[in-house]
Amino acid sequence: PPIPRGAPPPSRPHLAKMSSAEPGRFFCTAGRGLEPFLAREVRARLGATEVDCVSGKVFFRAAAGSGELRQLRSGERLFLLLKKHSPLPVSGNRGKMLHEIKSLVIEDPKYWLDIISVWRKLHGHEGKMDDGSRENALALKRKSEDETNTASKRQKMEQVRAIVSEECQVGAGETCEAPDRMSRQEECWTESRTSSELPSRGSGEDPAANEELSFSFRVSCRCSGAIARILTSQEVGRAIGTALVKQCGWRADLRDPDLEIFVHLNDIHSVVGIPLFRLPLANREYIRTAGLRSTVAWAMASLAEIRAGALVLDPMCGLGTILLEAAKEWPEACYWGADISDSQLEGADGNIRTAGLVDKIELLKASVKTLPLPSESFDSIISDIPFGKKFKTTSDAQLLPDLLQEMERVLHVGGTLVLLLSQELHRRVGGLTRCAGGGCAEASADSDSGAAPSVDGNSSSLAQGGGEPVLSRYFGSLLPEGVYAVSLGKTDAFIHKYRKVSPAGS
Repeated sequence: PPIPRGAPPPSRPHLAKMSSAEPGRFFCTAGRGLEPFLAREVRARLGATEVDCVSGKVFFRAAAGSGELRQLRSGERLFLLLKKHSPLPVSGNRGKMLHEIKSLVIEDPKYWLDIISVWRKLHGHEGKMDDGSRENALALKRKSEDETNTASKRQKMEQVRAIVSEECQVGAGETCEAPDRMSRQEECWTESRTSSELPSRGSGEDPAANEELSFSFRVSCRCSGAIARILTSQEVGRAIGTALVKQCGWRADLRDPDLEIFVHLNDIHSVVGIPLFRLPLANREYIRTAGLRSTVAWAMASLAEIRAGALVLDPMCGLGTILLEAAKEWPEACYWGADISDSQLEGADGNIRTAGLVDKIELLKASVKTLPLPSESFDSIISDIPFGKKFKTTSDAQLLPDLLQEMERVLHVGGTLVLLLSQELHRRVGGLTRCAGGGCAEASADSDSGAAPSVDGNSSSLAQGGGEPVLSRYFGSLLPEGVYAVSLGKTDAFIHKYRKVSPAGS
């Protein structure tokens, strides 16, 4: 039966009940093309202000606790922002450049005490070590004013392990030890002394000074652009690590540090931050078997205008990632997933059970070309058109009209269709205009100065080879409302949004 019209307006991420925390400065990394989705999300979910969108990052200020911050769905890694400056001046004087880099982290001891206190509260360690940290900071300040401890500080300097996470290079005379299992970021470190040479607690030093050594850290550094042609990330990481050991007496630890300090230097800005969570936000605890990137799936669902009581369909659901993201964010709707593959449906069922969404999502085995569903029975359709061997070049042009025709049939008039297409399918699906329906304008309004474009410049391209555009030829009832270029890691893809404006075939 038809679904009643007049439902509530499209649902957006719920505005969280704000905590009593003081507004903090944060930044979150995002996959290429997802920056405007993340910018819109932090405003809607956190009530964020001072939102600044650049390629790969979104900066913002919000009064939010760790629970609210963990709810972000379109971001990758979330950081407490310490410094955001203009790019460091690049010159032939490497020593001067390294001095400028050290100045990013050299601060009054109270600065680091305050930063660590804020970080601990956000990280779930509120009050755990506050007294000890204050005692250590006071000892640090006394020690920094006492030149008789110069020799001891020099010893600590020599213990620093310059830790970097990307573009790791080893200079002459240095050794780079690789862990048994290199991480995805290919981290490495240098070491100039053995641990037996560290001052021991029984060496007669001030106990408070020794306590400082119990706080461990690592520096993850990334350099790109002009600065990377002068200095390696290893050199930058070593300089920053040395400065922190000299100033704070901290101990470097690659494997399991108390604190990670992230530094990114490029031609746009110099950024220093502390990750709030060990795992990326994109790692969903409720997804047992990963399929489509969760951030992309959420972005697609956010475009579908899901209303309370609506029926939402993914006719090629695979492992069900899109349905999971949609049902977690908009639980008032009902969801259906179809797929022709038994193994995919089995994986989707496992994910749905792990996520506790059995009562929200129904699965059925069916071909997208012949769905056993009534016409005009769904309010929204969201689907990732497969990119695999079954859907290569010539097959795409033949299969796509059949897929779209069946999706158009089961979609309500006024309903939304959101598709993820490969670059090849994107080129073949014509009939889009760059800002039709205002969808592009809304997305681009969330990006700043074109640094993080949300709409691909080729969005109005027609089917190649001189043929008629696929949509305008077969599906006049589907009005294009926007196209969004996104990265899937090794390849790029495009999210297309349409609205059904009239009955199919009219």
